[in-house]
Amino acid sequence: MSAAPDTGPALRLEAVWRRFRAGKRIVTALAGISASAARGRVTGLIGPDGAGKTTLMRLIAGLLRADSGRIDVLGIDVAQDPLAVQSRIGYMPQRFGLYEDLSVRENLDLYADLQGVPQEVRAARYAELLHMTGLGTFTARIAGRLSGGMKQKLGLACTLLQPPQLLLLDEPTVGVDPVSRRELWQIIDHLTRDAATTVLFSTAYLDEAERCDAVLLLHDGRLLGSGAPAHFTNEMAGHSFYASAAVGRRHLQERLAAMPEVIDAVIQGSRVRVVTALAAPLDAAALGPQVADFAMTPTPPRFEDSFVARLRKVAASPPPPVGAGTAAAPAPVPAEAVIAVENLTCDFGAFRAVDAVSFSVARGEIFGLLGANGAGKSTTFRMLCGLLPPSHGVLRVAGYDLRNAAAPARRQIGYMAQKFSLYADLSVRQNLRFFSSVYRLAGAQQRTRIDWAVAQFELGEMLDATARDLALGFKQRLALACALMHEPQILFLDEPTSGVDPLARREFWRRINLLAAAGVTVLVTTHFMEEAEYCDRLLIMAQGRVLTAGTPEAIKAAARNAERPDPTMEEAFIAVIEAAATATTVAA
Repeated sequence: MSAAPDTGPALRLEAVWRRFRAGKRIVTALAGISASAARGRVTGLIGPDGAGKTTLMRLIAGLLRADSGRIDVLGIDVAQDPLAVQSRIGYMPQRFGLYEDLSVRENLDLYADLQGVPQEVRAARYAELLHMTGLGTFTARIAGRLSGGMKQKLGLACTLLQPPQLLLLDEPTVGVDPVSRRELWQIIDHLTRDAATTVLFSTAYLDEAERCDAVLLLHDGRLLGSGAPAHFTNEMAGHSFYASAAVGRRHLQERLAAMPEVIDAVIQGSRVRVVTALAAPLDAAALGPQVADFAMTPTPPRFEDSFVARLRKVAASPPPPVGAGTAAAPAPVPAEAVIAVENLTCDFGAFRAVDAVSFSVARGEIFGLLGANGAGKSTTFRMLCGLLPPSHGVLRVAGYDLRNAAAPARRQIGYMAQKFSLYADLSVRQNLRFFSSVYRLAGAQQRTRIDWAVAQFELGEMLDATARDLALGFKQRLALACALMHEPQILFLDEPTSGVDPLARREFWRRINLLAAAGVTVLVTTHFMEEAEYCDRLLIMAQGRVLTAGTPEAIKAAARNAERPDPTMEEAFIAVIEAAATATTVAA
């Protein structure tokens, strides 16, 4: 007589605590977490960087020990028998260790050896995984030459060589484009549907929460809530609206965000999406006579509304005001082009990374450079920054030809890298001094700009803290402050809000909107499609070429059809990429 299948939770957490020592401080990574994950389902571990997601993953995998509490995995106490747990699970950390000098097949062989996969089952297992990940035609390609999304899929295939009962995925979609994210989710759906695998999926992307069967919301090591995504979404019914008025969308967003009756206000196309504290529209009179023709239209709630509302409740204080004079409409700026690109081309040997790209960006414009992994965005970005010479074409930035005047052009540019490029062992004060010196500021001018940065970005209480010990939101503030020390005309932002919590993201974009209103030109690359909505215009690339360009509203309108009557920016992006791929296939 066979034993009855175990129907209990695949994962059970009971009052789990974990602390770390950071210098002289004790940091609480997890504070009494109690939760569970059902078998054969996808449970999302949702929260920004620093929420405790990776620490919890490592505790579940038996790679760390909890200070107190109990963790049961597949009925096994992890503290008592971590090796038994590790033999039954798969774990893909954020930076999965692919060997980039080895081919796809060689990476599979290496991990099969490490995991003890018998030779006689490898061919069938490889075939299944390569088909599932779409890597079947790339087995001879060197891993270092794969796109970001393909690397993630290869890492997942290596993790799945021994079919696990529980699969831990720590932010597998970070840094990959929407098309690759969708493909990864198709693989996860296959695993849960056909192989009954239980998946714990960690992510900072709140839209991915709605793909999960259940979610655990983490913030600062604490559990803000757990349950089905629909539970969180439905509790915000009646609170969500689209707002429009006869003023600029940035000005309208700024006015709405400052109202105590508003939980959230974000730009979406030509409108502002508003979440109200009460389940009712706002009184137009509260916005003042300057905001004419104000109208609000109800819209269905989304998961992010609930998460933002919960973060607002636990925040120590209301969001700080950003800059001065934010209540006034911005003064118009001339539509002078400060970035001009004509037939920009970049070759690496026989490989053409950027192919005859042309566009211009006006003063005070926020311009988004989008594309799938490997599209040529980063190469274009590096050429615009004067870090990489173009092979052909014309490239003018702030009136300078980058072919013969790259250094003067760079003095007009502020650059904020994805990982913020801060010096981790230096204090906040020392980072500000260093970057201001790099930009040739000295004496009274340097002191004035440092004082400005400290006041504007509210860094006063952290001047002596090392950059490494800052929360991610404060690292972001410091990085932006450093990029603005020399008052640049142009600001380049490379994935500027990757991993930060929704409140820090909103504060960041309020600052960027004010800079644009003051005449600073902003060029941003991002895989986060909500962020693309803040842009005045977008350019979408694939395989080094321009696929389309225009306003977010125009690009979404072009993707509208009977199946997508009101497409999101992500749906529009995928439609553009897929249409280009189909055209290429037909032409071939």
